[in-house]
Amino acid sequence: MLFTELSFLERFGAAKQAGFDAVEFLFPYAFDADQIAERLRRHQLNLVLHNMPAGDWSLGERGLACDPRRVGQFKDGVGQALAYATVLGVKQLHCMAGIAPPLLAPERARLTFIDNLRFAADACLAHGIAVLIEPINSHDIPGYFLTRSAQAAAIIADCGRENVFLQYDIYHMQRMEGELSNTITALLPLIKHMQVADTPGRHEPGSGEINYRHLFALLDAIGYAGWIGCEYHPRAGTVAGLGWREALTS
Repeated sequence: MLFTELSFLERFGAAKQAGFDAVEFLFPYAFDADQIAERLRRHQLNLVLHNMPAGDWSLGERGLACDPRRVGQFKDGVGQALAYATVLGVKQLHCMAGIAPPLLAPERARLTFIDNLRFAADACLAHGIAVLIEPINSHDIPGYFLTRSAQAAAIIADCGRENVFLQYDIYHMQRMEGELSNTITALLPLIKHMQVADTPGRHEPGSGEINYRHLFALLDAIGYAGWIGCEYHPRAGTVAGLGWREALTS
């Protein structure tokens, strides 16, 4: 979502110049994995995360994992994600739950999601890769199957795999449930990656109602050791909007 004023491959250098040591993005599949790996090496960047294939994004598809009609396609996507991950050195893959098909019973969607997560986790384990699931708010993606942190924690428990974890997006969870500090503290053992944006508008931290100064101090206090991804829409250009980093963490 940052540096969108540049082409995809140009963003890596811009991120490094702006002071970032790591990057994430939605999908690498439109590019050759070696092209991306070369940019990571050139600019000495870690790749923290990318998504498994999520269907046809241009048609509104937002993941395949809860759809029993798409199990074969989901499994093929896991193989494609691993082929990229091994070249790019990424150790976390986000598995998007998807939008549940109309008339599909919620319990069948849940069981399909769990079965697909087990498949993905087993395939990723040999490569030392964690599979992450992320609750996403139902305002931005109506019908998305996974929308609440407690729902995600229960699915992780029922999945029964040691390398399935929670990707916690503060923006999404503020819109769905609030109670951020207590929820993050309670779920800390499950959280492997976090993302930030403010609300309303999904802009920079500090631009809206979320008390990010408090939350960043809390994350230090409770010992969160993962990365924090900047998944927001800059209001006036990426670099111009980066002042929040010092303002809210100093």
